[in-house]
Amino acid sequence: MNKKIILFGFFLWISASLYAQRNRVDYLPNFDKRKIHYGFYLGLNNNDFVVRYETPSYITTKVTPGFNVGLIVDYRLHKNINLRLEPGLMSNSKKMYFNYFTTKKDSVREASSTFLHFPLVVKLSTNRYKNIRPYLLAGISYDYNFSSNEKNQDDNSAGEFRMKIHNFMYEIGFGVDIYLYFFKFSPSIRGLFAINNELKYDNDPNSSWTKPINFLGTRGIFLTFAFE
Repeated sequence: MNKKIILFGFFLWISASLYAQRNRVDYLPNFDKRKIHYGFYLGLNNNDFVVRYETPSYITTKVTPGFNVGLIVDYRLHKNINLRLEPGLMSNSKKMYFNYFTTKKDSVREASSTFLHFPLVVKLSTNRYKNIRPYLLAGISYDYNFSSNEKNQDDNSAGEFRMKIHNFMYEIGFGVDIYLYFFKFSPSIRGLFAINNELKYDNDPNSSWTKPINFLGTRGIFLTFAFE
């Protein structure tokens, strides 16, 4: 499923780029001269966890792809450098398998996440060629986890997997601006990496679910389609 989504996005990207290059008319010739412009984006994500262990353990995750949606505020710093705010929502679900337990009741935990994703991104673009313009992205984000369960008094002993509400991440990626007749279409692929430990430890410091974990953080890939 994940491979099909990424392949579909890749072929859509390539098709749009070829169409833009074939056209002899330069669309939106003054678009990039604006100091500020706005847009929105839609996307898909495949966010997993990276787990580092305090003691030897065996935990695996199964990911269900999620979606991203948000707004764009783009501020032009230089003809090739833009600063972007891209607040939005990011959602997906995961199942964690603690494979050292013998019963399903103890070994499987749901780890669904719905984030208010608030990235500040620097966009470095090449010079425009006809109706395309490749770029690189790098930035940091603050992420508010609506489904963290951090304030829940119940923990894994009662079947509740908990994560922290406030998190920080960084992201890097690449894409291409494609200038069309009415708007600019910008597909990109990005990687997302957690900075802080997102795990909320169980009340029992010797918990078999959380004691073995030294660090648990989001690591994922986005396929994003922006319209500006």
